[in-house]
Amino acid sequence: MDDLSAFEDLLAANREYARTNAILGFDGVAHAGVAVVTCMDSRIEPLGMIGLQPGDAKIFRNPGGRVTSNALEALVLSVHLLGVERILVVPHTRCAMASSTEQQLRDRISASSGTNAAWQGFHVVKDQKEGLRHDVAAVRSHPLITGRAQVAGFIYDVDTGLLNPLTD
Repeated sequence: MDDLSAFEDLLAANREYARTNAILGFDGVAHAGVAVVTCMDSRIEPLGMIGLQPGDAKIFRNPGGRVTSNALEALVLSVHLLGVERILVVPHTRCAMASSTEQQLRDRISASSGTNAAWQGFHVVKDQKEGLRHDVAAVRSHPLITGRAQVAGFIYDVDTGLLNPLTD
């Protein structure tokens, strides 16, 4: 068992959050009808970048903001059960998933962990715009999503804070 004392600062912050949280008991529906698939990068604030607040949108984050099978699962649930009508797929500039190869990431993880990471996949993309086109098409053509939500792709610029629309 890990030592919980390593988390005490976070637990203290959580107690304060719980004391002042205005959306406790919230119904869980995306009140703005929005879902965002984006990267786990801490430079991205998914709600803030599109002017929304907690409770407005469903957020799915993973390395590179890729539309994986898990992301599609979340989007299907969001569209059918949680009020989502618009889906944004948002990778970002200066992303390791777009600037590294699978092998480079495996080598770095292997060196860091001391364990061979040759088996681990990372969903890297050679061409970020092409990867985004593919991901947007995967969402648009999913049989449980098509015709039920508007879908668009954007690349978030971590240096300017702007969303740049993917143009076909």
